[in-house]
Amino acid sequence: QVQLVESGGGAVQAGGSLRLSCAASGLRFSRYSMAWFRQAPGKEREFVAAKNWSGSRISYADSVKGRLTISRDNARDTVYLQMNSLNAEDTAVYYCAAEIAKTRLSTTLGEYDYWGQGTQVTVSS
Repeated sequence: QVQLVESGGGAVQAGGSLRLSCAASGLRFSRYSMAWFRQAPGKEREFVAAKNWSGSRISYADSVKGRLTISRDNARDTVYLQMNSLNAEDTAVYYCAAEIAKTRLSTTLGEYDYWGQGTQVTVSS
């Protein structure tokens, strides 16, 4: 059974930082690209960042470039999202997702095979 378990969410003031973690189990981590999505209240879930196994492909949403960084520890089957310079627009539930590796890195929800339960990030201004 595949499980993706996020942690590290919480409340932070604008300008602050958080690091989210997502631990994967039940899948061969090396065969999957990993991504983060987020969903703000009243909005659709949107792509944040993705990274393939080797790190040769990385993609970010324009709104987070330069502030959020995706990384993965392949020995620990874990993907991270380091979030710096947070602002109120970053408030959302953050989800990690896994997609069987393809020739290109996907930014589309429907192409991801497995999802975590989400972790809440709240940024106060």
